[in-house]
Amino acid sequence: MIRIGVVQFEPVFGETEKNLARVESLLAGRNLDLVVLPELFCSGYLFSSRDEVEALAQSIPDSPVIERMKEWSNELNGTIVAGIPERAADGFYNSAVIIDAREKLIDVYRKIHLFAEEKRWFRPGNLGFRVWSIRGLTIGIMVCFDWIFPEACRTLMLKGAQVIAHPANLVLPYCQRALPIRSLENRVFIACANRVGDDIRSPERRLHFTGHSMITGPDASIIGELDDASENMLEVEIDPAAARNFWMTSFNHLIIDRRPEAYHPL
Repeated sequence: MIRIGVVQFEPVFGETEKNLARVESLLAGRNLDLVVLPELFCSGYLFSSRDEVEALAQSIPDSPVIERMKEWSNELNGTIVAGIPERAADGFYNSAVIIDAREKLIDVYRKIHLFAEEKRWFRPGNLGFRVWSIRGLTIGIMVCFDWIFPEACRTLMLKGAQVIAHPANLVLPYCQRALPIRSLENRVFIACANRVGDDIRSPERRLHFTGHSMITGPDASIIGELDDASENMLEVEIDPAAARNFWMTSFNHLIIDRRPEAYHPL
């Protein structure tokens, strides 16, 4: 069995140290195999200028945020997936870093499907959808708006994912209803860490985030769910063997029955 946690909290825009301290307090004393934090958890979401992105972006693998995450991974004895603004040689990316200190793993997924004003600040991800096999568990990552493209989860499933970590800053009302179906159609667990609260940059520029972080199962179940406002942590225990059982009936296998030759527009 594997213990998974998702952190739901309200990042303060631009206050990296405060955001790290808040996550640290939520993680204190826990022992988890996998923890997922929200999208852009250390910076806040609603940027107003490229200068703000530059000031808050983190280099991988060397930055204060990465160092703190390595410490958390050691203390938890587990893997951490968290959304950060990434500074790279060719620009900035809305990324999710995956860290496992015991396995000496630091790697990154760059968000492929950018949402709204993200297109002003970030480059589209250029590393593809990726999976990592860590301590007997195969983890895939998608970030926030990736969820609405079924090809994202399907690609991760075809690459072997058992659990999809989903850092998110959700503002639309649809995702939490869709995730159980994404889990069902791909026979995977999804661990969605959404933020709560508001980013308010001016009276005219504000966003409200919807919470309801959740972990869904391959049978379309909601294994656990938080509310729409509180800072909290959800922990569940899963059996990873329940993922990737593609037999829906004794005649129907979700991979064998695929007919790619009929999917010409894709």
